[in-house]
Amino acid sequence: MTADDPRVKENLAELAKALALTSDNTLVDDFLRCLLTPAEIADIAGRWALVKALRNKIPQREIAKDLGISLCKITRGSRELKKSDSAFARIFAELIDNTANSGENAK
Repeated sequence: MTADDPRVKENLAELAKALALTSDNTLVDDFLRCLLTPAEIADIAGRWALVKALRNKIPQREIAKDLGISLCKITRGSRELKKSDSAFARIFAELIDNTANSGENAK
């Protein structure tokens, strides 16, 4: 399949829904390790580390050196994070909300 194949959108939406339905982190980790090659896992983990570093205001050149990622890829991530409707920002907000709520539930 290519990126413009309609099946990509359909299958990605189905995958996103399946992942969103489970609260079992171990299951999701195991699933991703079954679905992806070791190189794909490393690439995705690196991209997540990049987004977290950008969110933590780490300078781009430091991120590039630390993660071995090109400045072009970092700039793309930075642009995505700055968008008003950024999915990155919404995910971080969800993580913060979930962390806060789990702390409240523990009390």
